[in-house]
Amino acid sequence: MSRKRFAVSALLLLCAVTGLLVSCERQQQQALPLMPYSRENAITEAVRLAAPSVVSVNVIKTEVVNARINPRYSPYFGFFDAPHIRNVQAIGSGLIIDERGFVVTNAHVVEGATQITVILADNRQYNTRIIGMDSIQDIAVLKIEGHELPVARLGASSDLIIGEAAIAVGNPYAFLIKDSQPSVSVGVISAINRNFAQNLNDKVFKKMIQTDAAINAGNSGGPLLNINGDVIGINTFIFSETGESVGIGFAIPIDRVKKIAHELILYGQMRQRHFGFRMTNLNQLLANQFQLPNLNGVLVVDVENDGPADNAGLEVGDVILKFNGTFIVESDDLRLAILDVAVGDNILLEVIRNGHPLQVQMRVEEL
Repeated sequence: MSRKRFAVSALLLLCAVTGLLVSCERQQQQALPLMPYSRENAITEAVRLAAPSVVSVNVIKTEVVNARINPRYSPYFGFFDAPHIRNVQAIGSGLIIDERGFVVTNAHVVEGATQITVILADNRQYNTRIIGMDSIQDIAVLKIEGHELPVARLGASSDLIIGEAAIAVGNPYAFLIKDSQPSVSVGVISAINRNFAQNLNDKVFKKMIQTDAAINAGNSGGPLLNINGDVIGINTFIFSETGESVGIGFAIPIDRVKKIAHELILYGQMRQRHFGFRMTNLNQLLANQFQLPNLNGVLVVDVENDGPADNAGLEVGDVILKFNGTFIVESDDLRLAILDVAVGDNILLEVIRNGHPLQVQMRVEEL
């Protein structure tokens, strides 16, 4: 056999073997089933961890309204308004924070309640009572009597990252639609440290967490979670012209909630804090008098004899620039900063005295 014929035969054999291998490989690929992608992810795991501790809070409130009386029933007076009592049902969400049965929710959910029913995700129902309430900061603690209660994992709100995932969970409709499973919406932390002036209901919201996760009616009092399933805030209110979520919702930071809840559980109320000094805002005349470079800070105008401020060494004429690390520009800033401390806390004031910086440590006493 010539070399040429041998080379042609070898080439034909190689092609045949290669074609056979490709054909077999294609058949194997067609025979293998496609592996489905797992729908489990960090979000579903976070919800799985937190959902059992999220409860529905169903409230009956008694309201006094004016009812228009028809003159046919009162011919001597004509139309007039008469007080009328009616029961109104309200709904909200809450969170079990302790195995002893303590539940946190918003104060506005349960204010004025004559009856409160808490429904768990496993359909257990409990009549409950209010342990304590901080109406100004909109936090209430309830108590249910149950066993083997699921408890939420409380995280921290001091290290939040703008843009990190946020999961809003609520359970408002367990009583209405006989479905005790919570609802979930997902977004991000849009902003932190949002402050709001005292509103018409005398509530003060400071250093709020802003999120675009939908917080709809009835979700007040439910948790805001991070991607690990830790509670980082309590959903409280939204900005909206229609009452529906438009992606601007706000939650109370969990660090503040933990401090308030601790106080309410121990004492049934927020003990009144006593500092023992009075202050005023700076103006240009005062700034010139005390040789200050600007109008930032508040001026101490009175110190109570033998009070907490006096014992700490604070003096009339001191200008407070920082309160526990929070910059103070005017008196409203200090009033907001005070909300984060409780009786017995030690606080650090950074002041200017006679043109020189100074630190003053003070222990908060009960009024």
